[in-house]
Amino acid sequence: MKIGVDMGGTNIRAGLVDDGRLVRKEVINCPKGDEQTVLDALCLLIKSVMTDTVTSIGVGVPSVVDRDKGIVYNVANIPSWQEVHLRQILEDIFHKPVFLNNDANCFALGEYCFGEGRHSDSMVGLTIGTGIGSGLVFNGRLYNGRNTGAGEIGALPFRDSDYEHFCASQFFTTYHHATGQELADRARQGDKEALAVWQAFGDNLGYMMQAVLYAYDPDLVVLGGGITAAFPLFEDAMRQRLSYFPWQESVRRLRIIPSQLKDAALLGAAMLNE
Repeated sequence: MKIGVDMGGTNIRAGLVDDGRLVRKEVINCPKGDEQTVLDALCLLIKSVMTDTVTSIGVGVPSVVDRDKGIVYNVANIPSWQEVHLRQILEDIFHKPVFLNNDANCFALGEYCFGEGRHSDSMVGLTIGTGIGSGLVFNGRLYNGRNTGAGEIGALPFRDSDYEHFCASQFFTTYHHATGQELADRARQGDKEALAVWQAFGDNLGYMMQAVLYAYDPDLVVLGGGITAAFPLFEDAMRQRLSYFPWQESVRRLRIIPSQLKDAALLGAAMLNE
């Protein structure tokens, strides 16, 4: 048995995992408060799924991580967590080995172990929501970089900002003054203006996929996050933009698939010690 934790600024999820099966899951709202308030809530959540048979705890956090020292820095949407020695804190409380990593890396690892990424030699996991998170698995191993920040393609420059600005939810709210969900509902009802917005979004994503091909040349990209529920609305435009990529054999061999695995990041966190 292992425990996986997926931390976010809105919710914190913890699950008891047995041989790749999520046998129990608990979810709480992430409290707004100082560092200790969030830590106390996290520890209570872990205790709620703890059993005597648990051998390790893995935690995915939306931040850069010093895996050697077990420190998380500048956690996104949890402003009180600027420098938290999380591994030592949790090991002192639970007396289990604790492993930390970036949450997008945990998503990619979960997909590789249990989802669409099985049997893939080189895969990129992209979480598309409020922002863009990226995780890389090459030759059966998660590639972290020095600070678990390798592969963050969303931060690369694009147009007058970066890919995250044009390929995540802020594209809808900033330029079209509506949420992605609102525009998806309208598009599914045949609204031409909403359909055009999703076509523009897909075109932007196609540019980002070209950057993924240039940087990593993977055989698989797995898309996660709330926006991927609208995949049919933007897939054609994304692939149309990819038709301009200079090496079409690379495009032909690339699979781009929306995630079908529920709780991929939580499952991946549980596998961090593998």
